[in-house]
Amino acid sequence: MTERQQSKLNSTSRFLSLILRHKPEAAGITLDEHGWADVGELIAGIRKTRDFDMELLKEIVKTDNKQRYSFSEDYTRIRANQGHSIPVDVELSVAEPPESLYHGTGQKYVESIGQTGLIPKSRLYVHLSGDVDTAVKVGSRHGNPVVYRVASGQMQREGYVFYRSVNGVWLTKEVPVRYLRKESV
Repeated sequence: MTERQQSKLNSTSRFLSLILRHKPEAAGITLDEHGWADVGELIAGIRKTRDFDMELLKEIVKTDNKQRYSFSEDYTRIRANQGHSIPVDVELSVAEPPESLYHGTGQKYVESIGQTGLIPKSRLYVHLSGDVDTAVKVGSRHGNPVVYRVASGQMQREGYVFYRSVNGVWLTKEVPVRYLRKESV
């Protein structure tokens, strides 16, 4: 793949993420209550602003390193696996977390986290990872990375609910300060 083709793929993938997680109206579509979009309507909506077809959509889903998207079994519907800012139920399964999970963020958020803990802000859930390396990568997107260890096992025993998305991201509604400890990275 040429650099130009990769750039087009990345740009279109970001637009797809915007549509399926935040603004379906950007492509003139609606999502059902579980976040599913009709693939035909999605393709037609995206075609209004750029070249787009089923082949490119499948390529984006297949090559997305974060596995953000899922097709229905018959490829007639597609949805984002998590990260929504709009109210949808992506049918997450409750899961028992390991004793520790991790959250990566930027240094600029440390003071706020120290006061409020981890809250979803514009998203529906707080996103957590199962390992420090992934948390560092996530934190690096926000500047100087900071990683928090989350006492997820303790949280779960004290009544907090955890979910695991199909691409392995751990989700919960909040993480109070008392369950957080900064890790050195």
